[in-house]
Amino acid sequence: MPIFTPGRRWQPAYSPFKKESFGNLLLENVEYAIKGPLFGCRMCGNCLLQETAFICPMECPKGLRNGPCGGSTPEHCYVDKTRPCIWYKIYDRSFKMGREDKLLEVLPPLDWEKVGTETWGDVFTHVKKIGTTKVLSGLLFKPAAERYKMWDEVFRGVREPGWWKGDDQYHAPAYTEPVSNLEKGLKSGEFIVACEIAPPLGMSTKKLIENIHLVKPYVTAINFTDNASATPRMTSWACSKIAVENGAEPVMQIAARDRTRASLQGEILGATAMGVRNVLCVTGDSPVLAPQPRGRMDINDLDAIQMIWILRRMRDEGRYLDGREIKFPPKFFLGAAASPFASDPKFQALREQKKVNAGAQFFQTNLVYDPDRMEIWLNEIAKRDILGKAFIMIGLTPLKSYKMTVYMNQVPGVYVPESIIKRMEAADKAGNAQEEGVQITLELIAKIRTGTGVSGLHIMPVGWEDVVPRIVTEANLLPKGFVKPKEMEKVPA
Repeated sequence: MPIFTPGRRWQPAYSPFKKESFGNLLLENVEYAIKGPLFGCRMCGNCLLQETAFICPMECPKGLRNGPCGGSTPEHCYVDKTRPCIWYKIYDRSFKMGREDKLLEVLPPLDWEKVGTETWGDVFTHVKKIGTTKVLSGLLFKPAAERYKMWDEVFRGVREPGWWKGDDQYHAPAYTEPVSNLEKGLKSGEFIVACEIAPPLGMSTKKLIENIHLVKPYVTAINFTDNASATPRMTSWACSKIAVENGAEPVMQIAARDRTRASLQGEILGATAMGVRNVLCVTGDSPVLAPQPRGRMDINDLDAIQMIWILRRMRDEGRYLDGREIKFPPKFFLGAAASPFASDPKFQALREQKKVNAGAQFFQTNLVYDPDRMEIWLNEIAKRDILGKAFIMIGLTPLKSYKMTVYMNQVPGVYVPESIIKRMEAADKAGNAQEEGVQITLELIAKIRTGTGVSGLHIMPVGWEDVVPRIVTEANLLPKGFVKPKEMEKVPA
């Protein structure tokens, strides 16, 4: 176990992807000999220890460099339960040291030209660029505030390459008129309902189209997941295109797990050209949740925050990540996922603030079954001035059975109170579990609507799309201008 990093090294150090000079190889080996035992260093070529309370984020099995995933817990990493969540440890130490604001800087993905090489050479180069005498004087003889400023000046140039330009500031969208009905409704102050439809497991779109027409009159937008649980289904962009063709407004989800920076940029251009105007960025479930044989589990090329940063700059600055100009930039409403019950509410609030700073305009949360605990998270969100910058849509899934309830309580980032578990157990024995699940959902909606800063709901029926019209109707959430379909399908009790 590394001395200063509270976890075990996930993998051995990277090797360089190009031939190195003898001098560089020597420096690399010296750096690794010191930082390996101390920090579990993997020689990523872009050291972030200054920003992460001297705990190496590359200990995270997903390789996340901007904060925890939605499944973060104080107890363990959900990918490997024998290890701690390294980002929980980073947040915990940072808050105790009073360095939590350091975690707001949007940090870059790995530069694979530098992966496997040393970082110290970059530090020395940057010191010379600033002026060795100036740096030494600033670090040794100046007041504390100026020392920290000089320290940051040295290392910012190392951790923030020119092609990334990350910072810790809020970036408001560069446009004013809404680009989608979802954005228009949220900005107008309506309480908005969105719904999720599970993409097909095969190529047939018959049931997909039926479900789109079933829920379309009752919701403002329809989400399509992107290989949830790392299990293959029809792509989110294909389902989104079908929704557009059938007169519905999609929210296209993009999982960082399956994207490179090139595929992300190409995909957003194609999706917006097809009429997609709402995009939700998620890091994505680890392949550890997928059926075997599983895909690569050690590192993501991007995380959700990096995706948001790249997409916002494409839209607002009209630039690819490599700096090339985009003559006709994409237009979209940019969203992110939030997880109120993962780890500590104040940690999650900081994570959400970072997403908003990067460019997130709305959040759809993980499942909420405890409105009282949700309020704690919302209060932390409010303290970070997020509510005036992004819209919050609370996630709900109607429970169908006691077995499903127990399963949901085991999903990373989800908490089901004991009172609901007992209600569903009793209802299951009485043979009316589905009806009880609907009633619990309606009760939750009534409480959630009173939450500070809540702008809407995101209903995830998990294959039970038939229940959506009933829930929206009985919760008095029908959209403006609602026209009752000629034939309403009855939902079984």
